[in-house]
Amino acid sequence: MASWILLAMFFVILDRFLKFLASSGYFDKSISIVGDFFKFNFIPNYNIAFSLPLSGIFLNILIITIIIFLLYELLFLAERQEWGKVALLTFIIFGAISNMLDRLRYGFVVDYLDLKYFTVFNIADVMIVGGVLGIAFIFYKNKKDI
Repeated sequence: MASWILLAMFFVILDRFLKFLASSGYFDKSISIVGDFFKFNFIPNYNIAFSLPLSGIFLNILIITIIIFLLYELLFLAERQEWGKVALLTFIIFGAISNMLDRLRYGFVVDYLDLKYFTVFNIADVMIVGGVLGIAFIFYKNKKDI
C-alpha cells in the first residue's frame, strides 16, 4: 500500500513541478513532445474537467466537499482492507488536491499537456481519470461475478 502512496506522491510532485514551469513563463512558447500532435503548452483552465463550463466559488466549494467525502470513503475502504480501491482512490484524491491548489492560488487550473484534437490537461487530470476508470472497472468486474 505504501508503494501506491509513494507513486501517487511522485506524480503529484511531477505535476506541481510541470505546473510551475508552465505558469512561471519558463517556456515562452509551446514545446513539441510528439510533432504538432502532442505539446507542452500552458493553458489556464477556469472550468471543470474537459473545460466544461462550471467555475467560480461554487465549483471550489463542490470540489472541496467531494475531496472531504473521498477522504472519508478512503478511510472506510482501508478499514475494510479493500486495497485496490484504496490505491485508486488515493490517486483521485491526490490529483484533485493538486488541481484544487491551483484554483486556490491562481483562480484556475494550470493545464500543460496539449493533445491536438482533444484537450489540454495535466498529470493530476490523468490521475483522476485513471483512478475513476480503475474503480469503475472494479465495480463492473465485481458486478459480473455476482
